[in-house]
Amino acid sequence: MAEILIVDDEIGVRELLTEVLQDEGHSITLASNGAEAREVRKKLNPDLVLLDIWMPDTDGITLLKEWMTLESKVPVIVMSGHATIDTAVEATRIGAYDYLEKPITLSKLLKTINGATLKNFPSGEPKEQENKMRHAELIQSDHSRKNEAVKEIGQRAKISATSDKKSVSTELSKELDALIEARDSLAKIDLDIPLREARDSFERIYLSYQLAKLQGSMTRLAQRSGLERTHLYRKIRQLGMELQRGIFKKTQ
Repeated sequence: MAEILIVDDEIGVRELLTEVLQDEGHSITLASNGAEAREVRKKLNPDLVLLDIWMPDTDGITLLKEWMTLESKVPVIVMSGHATIDTAVEATRIGAYDYLEKPITLSKLLKTINGATLKNFPSGEPKEQENKMRHAELIQSDHSRKNEAVKEIGQRAKISATSDKKSVSTELSKELDALIEARDSLAKIDLDIPLREARDSFERIYLSYQLAKLQGSMTRLAQRSGLERTHLYRKIRQLGMELQRGIFKKTQ
């Protein structure tokens, strides 16, 4: 996987991108402004840079111009929630690999990073490229196997919900616990309360169960729930929950 430098003055953006990309197996280094980015870039030769355009001390376009003059060039993906088309065109003309508009969708982010990192192989090293591509294929294959296993566990859980937990695998036992807890919680929802409160209660139960079922992976929970990562985190906060060690805890 890739060594990625994230340059953004918004702590929320840095934290979100870090969590998403670490889930994908990448190594992350952070910089909160232009000065920090310059220092990190001197010490580190990353495989990729995610660069915000608007920062308080030095704008991303200036940094991009500086880095494109360096002998050791790396792909740079620029990001902005306020830039115009002209800014995006200028960035790519200077040498940026691509431009992402905030809020960034998970699928677009991962697709762009994958394209940038695969393109950045030194000439004369086809074997390294082949190995990395094979590694990515193996990870995808492993994800597919895990998804199939989760489906199988779901079917077995319906049949084995009342069976002796000691006779099943640890993974199935954890899912059974989550399923039983979810069913108990659903049964306790007061149907005489306002619709919004009842809906919030159901969403807490649903997200908690799915997170346990997906072994604490927020990336897979976003995919399962059909929500973009940023929207999922906003929903979790609205429901009065926070993520602690792979499970949701109430904050209120």
